[in-house]
Amino acid sequence: MLYHLLLPLQEYFSALNVFRYISFRSAGAAMTAVLFSFLVGPWIIRKLHEKQIGETIRTNGPKSHDAKAGTPTMGGLIIIGAILVPTLLFARLDNIYIQMMIVSVLWMGTVGFVDDYLKAVRKSKQGLIARYKLLGQVSLGIILGFVMVLHPEFEGVSTATTLPFFKDLVIDLKSWWLYISFVIFVVTATSNSVNLSDGLDGLAAGLMAIAALVFAGIAYITGRADFSQYLNIIYLPSAGELTVFCAALIGASMGFLWFNARPAEVFMGDTGSLALGAALGAVAVMLKKEFLLPFAAGVFILESISVIVQVRYFQYTRKKYGEGRRLLRMAPIHHHFELKGWDENKVVIRFWIIGILFALLTFTTFKIR
Repeated sequence: MLYHLLLPLQEYFSALNVFRYISFRSAGAAMTAVLFSFLVGPWIIRKLHEKQIGETIRTNGPKSHDAKAGTPTMGGLIIIGAILVPTLLFARLDNIYIQMMIVSVLWMGTVGFVDDYLKAVRKSKQGLIARYKLLGQVSLGIILGFVMVLHPEFEGVSTATTLPFFKDLVIDLKSWWLYISFVIFVVTATSNSVNLSDGLDGLAAGLMAIAALVFAGIAYITGRADFSQYLNIIYLPSAGELTVFCAALIGASMGFLWFNARPAEVFMGDTGSLALGAALGAVAVMLKKEFLLPFAAGVFILESISVIVQVRYFQYTRKKYGEGRRLLRMAPIHHHFELKGWDENKVVIRFWIIGILFALLTFTTFKIR
């Protein structure tokens, strides 16, 4: 909004020319997101307290989590606001990348809000039925997939993606329905992975800030002809605007972490985790870097894999031995380490460190080819 309002005035006030630069607007978006969280966050937390919208702790979870019962949930409202307000202020609103990111955050944020509302307000143990949640993820994937296939911005690479560690290797799926199916899988898997990781104070928010920082750098590089040519990656002229969105995502995650660090004053709930996961998946899709998600979002992916492995192993042993056995003490894997005796803060910080290592590995893929 500020870009469209203030840049035309640069001929009268030359200082306004700074709004032309993505770097300036990205910094402004990040700082605004943090400030929004600091200013609006306490008010939202207070309202959640007043409405008695608190977290219900599952009975089969770690006993150390029982003390968290009643902590306000739906804190994802802080995150969504801290993402959208800076994005609307500092990003170019005529940019297809920004438009789709706004749709992605609002779409899955709404699905998550309904789930949280049913659980926290209506006291439904199940919340939103799983198939309806999946329907929300799939429908977003379909919308995003069709935009990628039909929009002129992606002409020539509409059904293509790239593989890390291979120079100039662009895989074109050619078939639009196959590519859209791929997009649906990426969005759904990433959204669920972030959702599963939201089980310890500060874990998901910290990891999201790290992953968003990675994609902010990738977006900036992808949107510059000189950098993308030097690194032999797909050049997308308008993709640099995603840097502004990713900066807002970083600021929103850090701002929320202020209230979510142990002991958490508020939980993001599905309102936040599903919206964050969808945003991360959508960014990767729009930058044609879907196969970098296992690196940039490595811990999220490992959390999801740990659940799949645990369930499959339990089913296998029940069929073979007549009783189900567990490979991990509890899934997702962060609970496994808790039950091994690790303090919650130790698990979170060590997972953040692993997330940083994954981030560094992601950047090395551009040169190790």
